[in-house]
Amino acid sequence: MASQLFTPFTLKSITLKNRLVVSPMCQYSSVDGFANDWHLVHLGSRAVGGAGLLITEATAVSPEGRISPQDLGIWKDEHIEKLKQITDFISAQGAVAGVQLAHAGRKASTYPAWKGRGHVPAEEGGWKAVSASAIAFSEKDDVPSALDLEGIRKVIEDFKLAAVRALQAGFKVIEVHAAHGYLVHQFLSPLSNERIDDYGGSFENRIRLLLEIIDAIHSVWPADLPLFVRISATDWAENGWDAEQSVRLAEILQTKDVALIDVSSGGLVSYAKIPIGPSYQVPFSAKIKKETGSLTGTVGLITTSQQAEDILKNGEADLIIMAREMLRDPYFPLHAAHQLGEDIVWPIQYDRAKPAL
Repeated sequence: MASQLFTPFTLKSITLKNRLVVSPMCQYSSVDGFANDWHLVHLGSRAVGGAGLLITEATAVSPEGRISPQDLGIWKDEHIEKLKQITDFISAQGAVAGVQLAHAGRKASTYPAWKGRGHVPAEEGGWKAVSASAIAFSEKDDVPSALDLEGIRKVIEDFKLAAVRALQAGFKVIEVHAAHGYLVHQFLSPLSNERIDDYGGSFENRIRLLLEIIDAIHSVWPADLPLFVRISATDWAENGWDAEQSVRLAEILQTKDVALIDVSSGGLVSYAKIPIGPSYQVPFSAKIKKETGSLTGTVGLITTSQQAEDILKNGEADLIIMAREMLRDPYFPLHAAHQLGEDIVWPIQYDRAKPAL
């Protein structure tokens, strides 16, 4: 029986050659939001390595939406040229290029991990972060400014304009980042959202920003190209966002023409206790898929070809979205195909190294 991992998968007008996706992974290697040769090689090598879909790292829709001053951006037209070079290369390898549009909210203006974390001061290029409410991520972090209605409208417009540029840059998939404690997630969770206006309080109000962002993107994004949403299915914290709310949200996202939900977890609060282990987030993807019929992607300590294959065969997800294992092995898909007995096409430049089945 053919491997499900290497069965093509169609979403609207695009067809992925397999179910392996390179997850968004911050590289902290940009200046003023610009992509450069590091991003070309990082994504390009994994396209050569056989992945079906490659999604950029969290790509900021505004300067203040960056996680760090070194984040990738798409807030101005000048960013398009280098991104287009990258998407052209990805496409030439028979893969699909996706972009994750993001706003960091209260987790903005921080140092990359290798510089020690913490808030970047203004004299080093930092800025004041914003959020749903004036609540810091942790006791050690600065308190953000709560967005007013004008600020919320700007965020929505920034996502819309970023989608326009994404199309011009050659991306075929947009993923809205609503996970990992960044701005949209900050609105979703009652632990970070204490607003008393139309964007806070009830479940319907807390999801409002996400739905308005989706509507704004759909107004400029072609109907035949897919839109994904990445969520944290649970905050792993009492009284926070949880799996049941994720199911409710997934049902609503189906009515908003969201093609697939990328299911992750955590990142909202510093005190979360996360039981990390192999496939530890797969049950959330499986729950959403089973209870709503939504297409889902799953992520989190998926490291072997058989593990990925079993997730698909068990009906727990539709796409396998891999991060660290793809950093360790850019050619994981080529190796996985051999391990599963699939005779896939290798890049002609590398074909002499292809092992026999």
